[in-house]
Amino acid sequence: GFASSAGPVPRARRGQDQLIAVQVTLEEETFGAKKEISLDTYVRCEACGGSCCEPGTHPATCPTCGGTGSVTRIQRSLLGNMRTQGPCPACQGHGTTIPDPCHECSGNGRVRTRRTLTVDIPVGVDDGTRIRLSGQGEVGPAGGPNGDLYLEVREKKHAVFTRQGDDLHTWITVPMTTAALGTVFSLQTLDGLREVSINPGTQPREEVILDDLGVGHLQRPGRGDLHVHVDVEVPRKLDDRSRELLEELASIRGEERVEPRRGDQSMFERLRDKFTGQ
Repeated sequence: GFASSAGPVPRARRGQDQLIAVQVTLEEETFGAKKEISLDTYVRCEACGGSCCEPGTHPATCPTCGGTGSVTRIQRSLLGNMRTQGPCPACQGHGTTIPDPCHECSGNGRVRTRRTLTVDIPVGVDDGTRIRLSGQGEVGPAGGPNGDLYLEVREKKHAVFTRQGDDLHTWITVPMTTAALGTVFSLQTLDGLREVSINPGTQPREEVILDDLGVGHLQRPGRGDLHVHVDVEVPRKLDDRSRELLEELASIRGEERVEPRRGDQSMFERLRDKFTGQ
């Protein structure tokens, strides 16, 4: 560094911040978790304690600058002699030299190693969220203070649920008879089995919302919801008995010959409204 009349530049400087990606499951985002992570980083040299000197030795006052960290030069010019001050080239402005550098860190005061630590994953973090761990980054040169460590969340894809905000979504398929008659069944959620009711007359693309079974909110109480999207399966092939029963039902309902009718909204209109927010 550059030294001035203010005095020598300290050898110890703050370490750099570090950024690492951490894989997080949907369950860990929902409930929070403790995770063990490993990273390559600089740590303080145990042999010299960050002094940069071989144990039992000490820095020496620089003989070139006398410990000031700076030297004065006289330059001749057409206007006469000019005095300029700059960092001492012998000690790089530190005011001291290391006569006997530490054998373990080669006089750097720090060594590179693999470090393991346990970190808290807060409830509600999302893909791309950065978690700051103050003072957990690299140790600085000459045993200077640590920088910060940033964890960037990388969400693992879940086999059953997808996340939108703090809500979870899943898709199920029921037979057309179940959609018409209704049923109650148990659904495996992140909180265990929960009862889901399919109302009689459920239509394709309808959804059942289970309150407070989504992801926990970040830094505030409460959770999102779980949306169960229902698809209705129509049989492609019917045996004779099934066809007979359906034809009888169609006759009862007066639906033997029904002209297709336009719904309240076309699929195009529904998509348009979804993306325009109407």
